[in-house]
Amino acid sequence: MTIRLPAAERRAQLVDAALALFAAEGFQSTTMDAVAAEAGVTKPVLYQHFPSKRELFLELLRDVGRRLSENVGAATAAAASPREMVENGFAAYFDFVSEHPDQFRLLFGEGVRIDAEFAVEVMQVERSIAEFIAGLITIEDLDTDERLVLAHGIVGLAEGTGRHWTAAGCPGDASVLASQVADLAWYGLRGSAHSTR
Repeated sequence: MTIRLPAAERRAQLVDAALALFAAEGFQSTTMDAVAAEAGVTKPVLYQHFPSKRELFLELLRDVGRRLSENVGAATAAAASPREMVENGFAAYFDFVSEHPDQFRLLFGEGVRIDAEFAVEVMQVERSIAEFIAGLITIEDLDTDERLVLAHGIVGLAEGTGRHWTAAGCPGDASVLASQVADLAWYGLRGSAHSTR
């Protein structure tokens, strides 16, 4: 028997159940029957909140993407210098990856990119973070579009590192990884503030 919950609580319960399944099995392999069973509800209850598996998955992508973007934005807003903004931004990013690896896999898993509608959601998350980073780039003689291209490179650095790290089981400390990636982004491949060539 399904226990009656307020609509907001029930929706949150369904989202949590779906997140675990989609992250583990992917969109194609996960069924609404499995989501309902995982949440301990009947399928009609699930369909009252989400009319289709696609709508449920899109809501998950939007929710996870929004929270990741907000975490990075809040962390950088609290910084006192550009360098600290870079450090705080990567720290927030990799804290999110460490604390929510299922959510990170859901958002940036390979299967998401093969569906045009899902890919658009992911690109919007990447663009929102890149637009913020572009404002931190102080290289002279770059126009807005050129700064945005470089900012997307920084986003790709974090995303690629995060994918590899989660695939390896997130070994080590997120703060150490964040510091290393921040140093790479700030100083370049030489990884040193004193390198001249």
